[in-house]
Amino acid sequence: MLPLHRCATSMLALAAMVCALPISAAQLPAPQQVPRVLAAADLLDINTASPAQLNALPGFGPAYTRRVIAGRPYTAKNQLVTRGILPKSAYDLVSSHIIAHRPAR
Repeated sequence: MLPLHRCATSMLALAAMVCALPISAAQLPAPQQVPRVLAAADLLDINTASPAQLNALPGFGPAYTRRVIAGRPYTAKNQLVTRGILPKSAYDLVSSHIIAHRPAR
């Protein structure tokens, strides 16, 4: 076993060699894609969306579509969870794609 000071010196020397290695762009990790925030015009209004539009949402199928339509109207999109229409995991998938415009009185 190396004495502590020789081990630390060896580690510093190794770190200096690693830092001196040239790195090409191909060796760098790919930048993570940042989820795009949709403009309000791109969001699907859960109060007026057709069954086909709701089915197109990620993780949605006929059962969730029926439940969303049956629970209308919504004053806020998080009511899908608070009213028990969708589980939190399903809501997390679609929350960035939907909006709930308040119905006109």
